[in-house]
Amino acid sequence: MPDLPAHHLERYDPQNGGRFRNPAGSPVPEDSLLLDRLPFFWSMAWSGFRRIDIPPGHVLAPSEVTAALQRHHNSDSYTWIGHAAFLIRLGGTAILTDPYLSERAGPFNLLGPKRYVPAALTPATLPPIDILAVSHNHYDHLDLGAIGALPNKERVAVVVPLGLAGYFRDRGYTDVTELDWYQSVERKGVTITYTPAVHFSRRTAFDANRSLWGGFAFKSASRNLFFSGDTTYGPVFREIGAKLGPFDMAFVGIGAYEPRIIMSSSHTTPEQAAQLAKDIGAQRMIGMHWGTVVLSNEPPFEAPERLRAGAAAVGYAPGEADVMPIGETRAF
Repeated sequence: MPDLPAHHLERYDPQNGGRFRNPAGSPVPEDSLLLDRLPFFWSMAWSGFRRIDIPPGHVLAPSEVTAALQRHHNSDSYTWIGHAAFLIRLGGTAILTDPYLSERAGPFNLLGPKRYVPAALTPATLPPIDILAVSHNHYDHLDLGAIGALPNKERVAVVVPLGLAGYFRDRGYTDVTELDWYQSVERKGVTITYTPAVHFSRRTAFDANRSLWGGFAFKSASRNLFFSGDTTYGPVFREIGAKLGPFDMAFVGIGAYEPRIIMSSSHTTPEQAAQLAKDIGAQRMIGMHWGTVVLSNEPPFEAPERLRAGAAAVGYAPGEADVMPIGETRAF
């Protein structure tokens, strides 16, 4: 019997699952007492009641969202729906990533952090989707209400990590592919490769790391894009760059990074996000996973300024590492 891949603690099979761990050399959680973490958990419990002042221009009006989608209908483009949800068009193929569209990131849309900015698009207002790519099982990425409500499931090719196919088959999707790290599948002119990340998976108290976590590379005839999913920084990103890069664009998480005693092993700081993009050979990057829902203790709108400073420090020119208003569509 062949040896297990290094990131498999137990052999995975579709019936019995498996168990996974981060790549070698990844940061490990800091030792801390529950008492050290209680202030964070208490603040998160009350986060849904906090008033968040939204800066002007952070969210586009629905009419602007619709007009931009129509304007770029026939071009390669990307639309930030909010958090880690993007609509990406490549060569006429519509890709939807991590569509957290519900009000809360938690069970039954009743518990968990509440978003302070609505999604720019809903299952009813999204254009027809060809590829649905979900990076891991956390509630702010795998939104069961949203994937259940998406129409035209018979035309959608779903690509997910090991352990997540059942959620989609149970909701009517028929073309569902599970991938391990560095495995690929081709759908509708796009090669989708599942990439490593430094994070974890869990939806209940009993399923920690029983499904895989990671990101995606999307390669068409003309473009090569990277989507980080949730991750902190680690040496594996130089490996990804060597295997799959360079990339025209990287979508990288820049939020949910404080306090570091809790977040350092699972989420990048904005400066680390810039270094990650540089490591994989991304010509440009867009910051995501911020400005939508309170998941951590940093000021909600701090990340963009830190990203720009961090990007300049690793050699990106102004504008090459940027953020977007929620709902904006840009052509590549």
